[in-house]
Amino acid sequence: MAISFEILTGRTDTHLVHHPGFDIHVHHDALSALTTLQNEAKVAGFDPMIVSAFRSYQQQLKIWNAKAKGERAVLDDQGFPMDITSLSEEELCLSIMRWSALPGASRHHWGTDFDIVDRQALPSPDYQIQLIPKEVESGGIFAPFYDWLEDYLKSMTTPSFFWPFLEDKKGIAPERWHLSYVPTASSLLQAYSFEIFWRNIEESDLLLKQAVKLSAHELYHRFFLNITAMN
Repeated sequence: MAISFEILTGRTDTHLVHHPGFDIHVHHDALSALTTLQNEAKVAGFDPMIVSAFRSYQQQLKIWNAKAKGERAVLDDQGFPMDITSLSEEELCLSIMRWSALPGASRHHWGTDFDIVDRQALPSPDYQIQLIPKEVESGGIFAPFYDWLEDYLKSMTTPSFFWPFLEDKKGIAPERWHLSYVPTASSLLQAYSFEIFWRNIEESDLLLKQAVKLSAHELYHRFFLNITAMN
């Protein structure tokens, strides 16, 4: 399947298939590897659950615009809501992108990236998963699962998954829960040029659009290309 603008920016789901084990839609190339990961985790005593997989352009746009309007929390580096009233539009863009990708420039558009946790570690059935540092760092409820996952992937000659935001490189905040399917995500990232990034902005209905355009080169390099090295 050709890598189209629509696939890269989440404007189509034609590249996806249903994964029955997780009941999500994933890129067809990632289906088998994700099944293997699920099975190995269960053998190790975990119950992996994917809380976010494919996210369309329109879904990402709703998140972005809600944060731009103050209807949804913008988080600080520790994952806590921050006061955005004193921020300039450029500062607000940078703050939003610390935790939320620009619509049309999210790896979740590809069906290769997944936010995964251990369902067995939930303290109660009604626990609201937040995906913030305190849940995943040492002592956090999901830390044992990620410790196992790190060892499991390191044991593979050629790991099928990696963490694109494992380190804090001053772009996207560290996300220990965010896994990416290496072979296909690598090809899609390579295909996503700045020209694609700019066209996506031009064709978007996002708030803060002028501020995004003024900082487009910085946002592309700092928040999109700036990932932890693939294994």
